[in-house]
Amino acid sequence: MVDIKTRLPTPEPFISPETRPFWTAAKQGRLDLPFCKSCNHPIWYPKAFCGACGSLDVEWRQVSGEGKIYSYTQVHRGEGPYRDVENYVLALVDIDEGARVLTNIVDADPASLTIGQRVRVVFHEAGDAAALPRFVPAK
Repeated sequence: MVDIKTRLPTPEPFISPETRPFWTAAKQGRLDLPFCKSCNHPIWYPKAFCGACGSLDVEWRQVSGEGKIYSYTQVHRGEGPYRDVENYVLALVDIDEGARVLTNIVDADPASLTIGQRVRVVFHEAGDAAALPRFVPAK
């Protein structure tokens, strides 16, 4: 198994008032997402309004942190904080509660990953106020 986690940087994210609940929950080891109270649509990337119906009536809910790989790629030359990383997996993961998130798959050999494979969230420290949600294959 390739241990990609130890080589991935954990850049500290910009935290706005709209995203603070997301980053605070992640720092505490929870995956919380905003949901529209009008149409029940999960909102990703966290923001104060629903992209599906435009409602401002939003509430934060803890989600399972489980899902499946929708798509992925192995990146061999990153940019920014990832520029010195030999390779890593960038993926779209469909969370069971309906959101599709852009993330990394860690602690897995990229050759062993498959579309539809079950994954679960893990958190990597990213400064004093946040942690980055990443995913590992579910056991």
